[in-house]
Amino acid sequence: MEKSYKEIMPQITTFIFDVDGVLTDGTIQVLENGNMIRNMNIKDGYALKTAVDAGYNVCIISGGSSEGVRIRLKRLGLTDVYLGAHNKIHQFEEIINKYHLKTNEILYMGDDIPDYPVMKLVGLACSPKDAAPEIQGISHYISQKKGGKGCVRDVIEQVLKVQGKWDGSFNAKYD
Repeated sequence: MEKSYKEIMPQITTFIFDVDGVLTDGTIQVLENGNMIRNMNIKDGYALKTAVDAGYNVCIISGGSSEGVRIRLKRLGLTDVYLGAHNKIHQFEEIINKYHLKTNEILYMGDDIPDYPVMKLVGLACSPKDAAPEIQGISHYISQKKGGKGCVRDVIEQVLKVQGKWDGSFNAKYD
């Protein structure tokens, strides 16, 4: 019998997230100069910073290549930000080797087909409520929150609570 996602959460040491459709709602505004604007949820940002401050590996693997996204994530304390990743397995293996991880220690949240290969390898595959059906089909946990609307906060908070590291008294500083 397969374990429930709550039974997998105690072993998680590493969070990996896609950006578009997970940290954002997947829509972009294209400006006249070709630049694109994405919206991120401030509560997701707080949770990312809290996880970093609590000692978790928090990583990003995204096909997008927005420098603004990189700057935002670096300000939150993320050091492993892989943008422009079209074969996400390569970056995934780099993270495993860098931190000497076992795949069962990793939570990955994705929303679409490019995330599928990595999600099949991790201990806890998660997706937002509005992920592609193929991704929901392989997810151990589907958040009740949509991409860009708090799904990242949802999974981080659950893992930290299960591990006794979310007590509401954090003083994380973020912007």
